[in-house]
Amino acid sequence: MFKHLLVPLDGSHLAEAALPAAKFLAQKLLASVTLIHVIERNAPKEIHSERHLTDSDEARQYLGKIVEETFPKGFEVKTHVHTAEVSDVARSIADHTEEFTPDLVILCTHGRGGMRDLLFGSIAQQVIAFKKTPVLLIRPTEDQSKAFTCEKILVPLDGNSEHEQSLTAGVEFAQALKASLHLVMVVPTVGTLTGEQAATARLMPGATHVMLEAAELGAEDYLRQRLDGLKDLPLHLSAEVVRGDPAEIIIETADQVKADLIVLSTHGKAGTEAFWSGSVAPKIAMRSQVPLLLVPVTA
Repeated sequence: MFKHLLVPLDGSHLAEAALPAAKFLAQKLLASVTLIHVIERNAPKEIHSERHLTDSDEARQYLGKIVEETFPKGFEVKTHVHTAEVSDVARSIADHTEEFTPDLVILCTHGRGGMRDLLFGSIAQQVIAFKKTPVLLIRPTEDQSKAFTCEKILVPLDGNSEHEQSLTAGVEFAQALKASLHLVMVVPTVGTLTGEQAATARLMPGATHVMLEAAELGAEDYLRQRLDGLKDLPLHLSAEVVRGDPAEIIIETADQVKADLIVLSTHGKAGTEAFWSGSVAPKIAMRSQVPLLLVPVTA
């Protein structure tokens, strides 16, 4: 269960977009919160036209103010400023997950490119690489004071039992938040196959069509089994199989079912480039406004 939340903040309004989710989840999950700021070596005075916190005393005052303004009295909220200057902020925050052992790291990412995306993308990658701590990515909205809510959770599955940690996390969230749970499996069409599969489809279109039809039937059976395994829980459950490109279908399904959260399993690959290339998760993170919970595959 998620009982300790870690929220990295750099002093910017964009990073603060993670706070409504932290407040909501702390209340609903009865979880403690740790706000952290890392002092960067040779840091620029501004990032994206916003003042950058480079002084440890100022950072402590800032985090204290965030606690007072965001969390009601009675919440267990701690703050930590890493005063020893570091050149790799992302790595330092990832290292702090080992020190503070949170159950969840909450980050903001805006998907506009630039250094801030590289920073938060690197934090997510490095935390996931430890194969221990899930990461919740939040996209900021025009009204960042808007309360976070979670009434519908979407869990995409691929039929791989090693990736079902996302289902476990989705069920835990759904039970604790009294949210409904929607499962989806995406089976490609001939036109959405890539790489060697696309080449095979061009050479053997008939066989590929039969293979994909069989995959759709297998996906339907797989989802029925998952639903049967959850039927005794006090949850509102639904599931569907959809044909098409995985990232596009997941984004479209999230919009159609009005999901408040998407939960995905992901492997911790070495290097930011490896993490962000050729994976469904970054495509969803960059294109969807729905918060994305990345659950590391630990098998």
